[in-house]
Amino acid sequence: MKKTIILSLSLFITGISFGQKNDKKIKMLSDQVEQKVIEWRRHVHQNPELSNREFKTAKYIESHLRALGMTVQTGVAKTGVVGILKGEKPGKVVALRADIDALPVTERNELLFKSNVTTTYNGKETGVMHACGHDSHVAILMGVAEVLSQMKSDIHGTIKFIFQPAEEGAPKGEEGGAELMVKEGVLKNPDVDAIFGLHIAAGLDAGKITYKSGGIMAAAQSYQINVKGKQAHGSRPW
Repeated sequence: MKKTIILSLSLFITGISFGQKNDKKIKMLSDQVEQKVIEWRRHVHQNPELSNREFKTAKYIESHLRALGMTVQTGVAKTGVVGILKGEKPGKVVALRADIDALPVTERNELLFKSNVTTTYNGKETGVMHACGHDSHVAILMGVAEVLSQMKSDIHGTIKFIFQPAEEGAPKGEEGGAELMVKEGVLKNPDVDAIFGLHIAAGLDAGKITYKSGGIMAAAQSYQINVKGKQAHGSRPW
């Protein structure tokens, strides 16, 4: 699987920040960071944390961004992390976003980097797992950050790296996620002109990417259905 293709997509998305003449440089730097991206993903996968409890994950991300020399904001929407990379030329502000939380799911495989983390959720003992791919999202954005930090002289504008907690939903009685990040001003200072994200998909062949104009998987609309039924045996509910 050519993970550099996905990594490069995130870089090309920021095309308003630098020209096509840097395509070869982007590819070269992406190839160089690929093995790191794999290692980061496996580390995050093995150390999952639930929504609004991503303390170690946030520290892991923060350490990486600071090592790259970025301005870093922590504690955004409780456990969110934001890195700011200023290019050496004036231009737009582009944000790239990844979600960082895991799910209360017990991992049932024998991977060397499987999660053995457990917790109590809704009064029951359960495992914790990155069952929705956020481990990959974190690793990809960390990789993009490393590549672009080596291209400051080519960047027109500023890139804001947003690592969002609680995408799966904040615990009952708590605020969290994208809504709280926006409320706390994550899209301000500097004001973001455009924001992009991605999501891995198990149904796609390795190395393939799909995209569309406008919003996708943005949870922009929702509705509630209330069903009133009658008691029945599960084998014949009708």
